Amino acid sequence: MLKIHDLKPTKGSKHKKKIVGRGHGSGHGQQSTRGHKGHKSRSGYRRVGGFEGGQMSLIRRIPKRGFKPLPGKIFKVVNINLINSKFNEGEIVSPATLAEKGLLKNKNQLVKILGEGKIEKSLEVHAHAFSEKAKNLIEKAGGKIVVLKK
Repeated sequence: MLKIHDLKPTKGSKHKKKIVGRGHGSGHGQQSTRGHKGHKSRSGYRRVGGFEGGQMSLIRRIPKRGFKPLPGKIFKVVNINLINSKFNEGEIVSPATLAEKGLLKNKNQLVKILGEGKIEKSLEVHAHAFSEKAKNLIEKAGGKIVVLKK
């Protein structure tokens, strides 16, 4: 029968606390497991990020030249000939409808319409940017252009 005074923690679950700086006999005396002298033996030691044991650190070995500009807005390009083939007369062309027809991966992409090909249908085209040629071709076909905010 199990009694409360018979309970013991599982073997290996309890560890003896390391007590340092209590004389030679303790096994953690003299340098108290810190080795001899140097940065790491002192109190208040904190390693600086990127420190490589005295070797010249990587960030200082790599050449630092040039300038990397911030990335600009990335537009998904759609040509007029694709719009002409996928849409019917009088439909509204927008990023959402382009995504439905499989011309965009998702409706949240920035869209730019380019003027490659011909358009024979009058469509209302909503996009974030248009080339001059695309604008002219859409308006010539009797369509309307709406520029969306980026």
